[in-house]
Amino acid sequence: MKDQTLSFLLRRFEEAGISPNHKLGQNFLMDQNLLKLVVRSADIQPTDIILEVGTGTGGLTVQMAPKAKHVITVELDQQLFQLAGEELFTCDNVTMLNMDILKNKNRLNPEVMNTIQAIREQNPESDLKLVANLPYSVATPIMTNLLGLQDPPKSMTVLIQKEVGERMMAEPGTKDYGALSLWCQCQADVEIVRIIPPGVFFPPPKVYSAIVHLEYRPEKRARIKELERWHDFIRAMFFHRRKFLRSELISCFKNVLEKSDVDVILEKMNLTPETRAEQLDLETMMALCETSYEQVALKKG
Repeated sequence: MKDQTLSFLLRRFEEAGISPNHKLGQNFLMDQNLLKLVVRSADIQPTDIILEVGTGTGGLTVQMAPKAKHVITVELDQQLFQLAGEELFTCDNVTMLNMDILKNKNRLNPEVMNTIQAIREQNPESDLKLVANLPYSVATPIMTNLLGLQDPPKSMTVLIQKEVGERMMAEPGTKDYGALSLWCQCQADVEIVRIIPPGVFFPPPKVYSAIVHLEYRPEKRARIKELERWHDFIRAMFFHRRKFLRSELISCFKNVLEKSDVDVILEKMNLTPETRAEQLDLETMMALCETSYEQVALKKG
């Protein structure tokens, strides 16, 4: 299989009579060394099942297929799906899906998940890994929802917008710190492998990208009593970023707790009413979540 250089892609696009769809965030990585870096960073093992979102022209897929047990690659664009199929027809361990990975912003497509489940059941010794050049517009909901699964991918190695990667790694007190930072860091080790300039893509995006690697850590997740409740809680705490934590808590529990109950929570946590969510580290935020729901339980009697 040929490396998908710019001249190769331009020729294939012309033959097929198509062009990149900006609305779908189609930016194709031309640098073969960077594609190889994505694959190396994913540490693909012969027993691994790989989920790729955004098949594109199959440039990344063809590099992963020889290394993996199976690759499930999802492409929404019908024309690209057909184009990639012509490149991947000799790969007998690749399952191509022409659909949206997302059912909606908060839920993954059940058809995709059923395909993944079926292949995992056939290969119980295999780990699932996400390896993809993700469209910018859906990168966050895809990764967020995958981390919310009962059995999430062992790792995620993705090309995403640099700012999103920085938000995943952000520390308390910084402008990028928020619910996404907490959601990722409470379950995984996060690393930015490489910052990628726009010029290595066709067409070049208007922003820098990053290769980001998340390594799932079950022992981290085990500390969370109720995952969905925790997810809802941290989203609520950063819903109005500049509001004081007291106001966020009052809004979050408006139908359950009185303002005096919220003050009790803050007192138990040794937090002042002027504290903001962005100041709290992961451990403190987790403790605040549990203290808040303990107060809810007391209130309900």
